[in-house]
Amino acid sequence: MVLFGSSGIRGVVNELMTPDLALKAGKALGLTHKSVVIGHDPRTSSQMIENALAAGLQASGSRVTRIGLVSTPTLAYSARNYDCGVMVTASHNPSEYNGLKFWNPDGMAFSLKQQEELESLIYSDIKGVSWRSTGYEVTRHDAIFDHIDAILKDVEKCSLKVVVDCGCGAGSTISPYVLREMGCKVIALNAQPDGFFPARDPEPIEENLHVLKEAVKASGADLGIAHDGDADRMMAVDDRGKFVTGDELLAYFSRFEVKSSLVCPVDASMMVERSAPEARIYKTRIGDAFVSEEVRRMGADFGGETSGTWIFPRISYCPDGIYAAAKLVELVSKNGKLSEAIVSLPRYPLKRGGIKFAHGLDKASIMGGIKAEIDLTKPASINTLDGIRADYDGGWVLVRPSGTEPKIRITAEAENSERAESLYARAESIVKRCIDPCRQ
Repeated sequence: MVLFGSSGIRGVVNELMTPDLALKAGKALGLTHKSVVIGHDPRTSSQMIENALAAGLQASGSRVTRIGLVSTPTLAYSARNYDCGVMVTASHNPSEYNGLKFWNPDGMAFSLKQQEELESLIYSDIKGVSWRSTGYEVTRHDAIFDHIDAILKDVEKCSLKVVVDCGCGAGSTISPYVLREMGCKVIALNAQPDGFFPARDPEPIEENLHVLKEAVKASGADLGIAHDGDADRMMAVDDRGKFVTGDELLAYFSRFEVKSSLVCPVDASMMVERSAPEARIYKTRIGDAFVSEEVRRMGADFGGETSGTWIFPRISYCPDGIYAAAKLVELVSKNGKLSEAIVSLPRYPLKRGGIKFAHGLDKASIMGGIKAEIDLTKPASINTLDGIRADYDGGWVLVRPSGTEPKIRITAEAENSERAESLYARAESIVKRCIDPCRQ
């Protein structure tokens, strides 16, 4: 069984994510990392998983520092003083999930190589150190204050009215306080940590943010902020109570943050690159860990993806929803209403869909056939980092297999609706032809 996904280990509690697995992960990590900082989100199972993780680390001789209930970016920022950090969280997943996210001292998530090495150790038989060499643990209470201080040193004072929806997650411990310290009038929603997430689902997508949108309009706020369960994500609502999409936020940040280079995934809208026309754009696989790694590798100014993860390398390579919220508030304060800025962004028709296929069919064979047919359409460029993205004059199409279901997803975007529909229809026809032979 493969344990690691794109964001560490994650699964339903007491099915995949068990105390036994956390114990083994701690023992494995402790073989190579002798000082480890750990924190957790408010999920009902987080302390159980953290206790098992800490026991495993100490069994392998590690010194463990616990910083308690914190956001993931707070944990990642704290990791700079240790061999690594581990966050017990399932991020935006529902409350029945939990997981482990591993962080290097520079705020970068464990690389694929590090994950593979750790996974092989988890499955090995680790006896642990002698009783004389057993590790120990201490508790720190200043990690949140350190993170707040780091953010406040890099943003300016402002006096906007902001509604912050913490979603009963770990952002409750820090986000409203940062914005108040900046000088904002803050209206905090769902700011009581609760591992059942009773107010809304943790993922900060538009259908989960009805209360935030209404609160912004009713209070006359300048904008609204929303976090997921561990606050590595940040999404926004403008002063009219309208949800700002991930592509729009990515384009907005890029206008101000990018001087020479930007990193984004292969599914980012054309509005992003055309909002920073002088910038070099580096494309990656979908997933914040891939974006962060490329930001570091290329020395880029900024990176982000449309799910709401934003990487500001001057503070950390970890997606930091808290810093992103503070920076967005500062930018709006300096540059005018968010609604007007978003309306001014270039816009292009985009169509998304997908085609399901029967369980048991070979995705690799299907995608191989799709690639061969797309090559025949003679695109201007083709990118196979994550599925197949083909760029044409005036538009592009992305065809990629779903990671969670037997389905091929299609996205097409172009300068006009007719072109977008044409690109989508051609890709859909290719996918259907390539699925049919695999059914035989």
